[in-house]
Parts: sequence; structure tokens; C-alpha cells
Amino acid sequence: MDQEDKEQLKRAAEDLLNRRLGEGVVQRAEVLQYGEEPVIEPGQVIVRVILNPTDEDPHETIEAFERAHQDTITELRARIAQNMPFIGRLQFTVPSEEGKRPVITMPIGPPDRTAIGRNLTPVMARLDPKDLETLDALITDGVRWALARIRERPAYTQLREHIGKIGELKTQF
Repeated sequence: MDQEDKEQLKRAAEDLLNRRLGEGVVQRAEVLQYGEEPVIEPGQVIVRVILNPTDEDPHETIEAFERAHQDTITELRARIAQNMPFIGRLQFTVPSEEGKRPVITMPIGPPDRTAIGRNLTPVMARLDPKDLETLDALITDGVRWALARIRERPAYTQLREHIGKIGELKTQF
């Protein structure tokens, strides 16, 4: 996306938001793409909406905004998904205070956890050897616990019986 397209999209988002939410709610909109923020993947575009602070506490500003404008946010997500499918996420935040600010981030369009190419957030952690050993132990213990719970269920016994029957049928062919 070139700079002119980004500016046009930014103006359109600000106009739409000011019409739907009322003048003075939105300070500005930003259009961000890969390379401008670490969480943005190649080919993905994020629209970040900077709200005018209404309270002393930025968290309260964000929470009050989300409660007051939930229907408008839902409609906005649907309209963006229909008209601008290249936009992957919508963010609402307040002006930065010392680099830290509360952020509401949501995927565009209805959530579909089974859709191919759904919005996933990459997560990375740098672990030293002791942390890695601890994580490995936690995962191993978690898997063992889950398998023990599965084996206790009657459906597991039925599944084992069906697998046995399938094995017998395979040998007959």
C-alpha cells in the first residue's frame, strides 16, 4: 500500500468514525502495515484509532468507549471486512503516555476460529535453558494429565473398540 492509499484510507476512517461516534471522540486514525509495528505480519494492515481521553485513567477511557459504542464497533468491523478485506485488525487506544497505553485490538469481520488464514497473533518468548526446561516439564505434565482424563471417559473405550474393528476390517482386505 503506497502513502497516498494510506492517507486516503486514514481520512475515510476518521470521517466514518466521526460521523458514527460523534465529533470529538476520535483524535485521529493511523493506518499501519508490515514493518511499522512488530505485531503486523506481511500483507496485513491495521487501522489504529486514537481516542480523545475522557478520564484521568486511560484504562477507564478505553473501557467506557467500548461499552458505549459496542454496536458501532461491531458495525464498523463488518463494513471494513466487506469493503476493505486487506485490513486485518482494528485497534482502539488513547494517546501514548510514556510508551505505555491500553489497547483494544480486534480482528475485522466475525470471529471464525476455523477459517483458513484467520487472524492469529504471533507470540515469541526468549527463554534461557532453565526456563525452557521448566516449560518442557509443564507441557509434559499437562499432556500426561489430559491423556489420563481422556482414558477415564467411556467414549475413549468406545473409540478403542471402533479402532480395533477397523483394524480387523483392514486385515480382511
